[in-house]
Amino acid sequence: MATTYDAIVIGGGIAGASTAYHLSRRGCRPVVLERKFVAAGATGRASGLVRMHYDLEAESRLAWVSFQYFRNWRERVGGECGFTRTGFLQIVAPAYTAHLRANVAMHQRIGIPSLLVTPDDVKRLAPSFAIDDFEAAAYEPESGYADPVSTAQSFLNAARERGAGFVQDCRVTKITTSGGRVTGVETDQGNFDAPVIVNVAGAWAAEIGKTVGVEIPLDTWTHEVAFIRRPPSIQPHPTVIDMSLSMYFRPETGSLTLVALEDGNRFGESPDADTEHVAPGFAERAVERLCRRIPGMDAGSLHSAHAGRDGITPDQHPILDKVGPEGFYVACGFSGTGFKIGPAVGACMSELILDGRAATVDISPFTLRRFAAGQPLRGEHAYEAIWH
Repeated sequence: MATTYDAIVIGGGIAGASTAYHLSRRGCRPVVLERKFVAAGATGRASGLVRMHYDLEAESRLAWVSFQYFRNWRERVGGECGFTRTGFLQIVAPAYTAHLRANVAMHQRIGIPSLLVTPDDVKRLAPSFAIDDFEAAAYEPESGYADPVSTAQSFLNAARERGAGFVQDCRVTKITTSGGRVTGVETDQGNFDAPVIVNVAGAWAAEIGKTVGVEIPLDTWTHEVAFIRRPPSIQPHPTVIDMSLSMYFRPETGSLTLVALEDGNRFGESPDADTEHVAPGFAERAVERLCRRIPGMDAGSLHSAHAGRDGITPDQHPILDKVGPEGFYVACGFSGTGFKIGPAVGACMSELILDGRAATVDISPFTLRRFAAGQPLRGEHAYEAIWH
């Protein structure tokens, strides 16, 4: 006997938990089916940056709406998200200074608290930084980072308080259909029926799509992160995306700095491949790169390192759409930048499902058919590809 719900959400990461939460707030009774446990995939390995700087306006709008959740988490959702305000800097190579200026202007038009700063300003914000290789930076004084696992868990807890279901260690093996619409799923823990299915399965989303004949142009992207012990001479610093040196970094509790590289990432690995170990030489490359921005970090030491994996699209922007049989929706392909937009994505997907269109943010640019049409998304003042 199948258990019946109003909607089935496949995947218990940030986007799935947020979608379930927002559906439950509208009186819908969803169930989240998670193959392992909450935030077991990309979310649990996310670096947790909370910032609004994108070169694509639609993503900046999603991040800006999401920021309202992070900074008022207890009041809006309940529980904890671990948001820590550090300030955020976006540094670009001199060739992209004009793009940076244009993007800051776009952010300000949206209402995002962002401003253009000089290298000397950066030095005042972070005295330990080297500043001789860029002409300007963008600064978001209210931004920082949050805890991805706590964020997803809080969303799920709040959804369950409103009647949502959650089943972990539950692998979806088949989506059932009848008369051109979805009717439910078969899993290794029994069958579940619902007229709506939301594919939020991260690196496994392409596999789920194939079960209903939907081809999702999704590759896997494996990303490595190191934690460095800061020497006493280096004080806590802002959260930074440093495109000039192809890396990002942020402070972490325990006098640590998290650092990751934007180049040398691995593509095409199995979604189930190991994430406990990093490739030989990664930690050394990450430390060397970090020391170029913060010279005093050479007196620090390696604490730990791990990898994470997400689904990545050809244009490195997500797919948020209704596709295939009636009642089938996808929210995937976040390409390593999905955590910070997760709250707004859930709100928009619930609106798409219940109202036929998203009102919180216009997500129509994130259609699946853009790839078949040869119209990949690209910011008006785009930087180079994030991951390479």
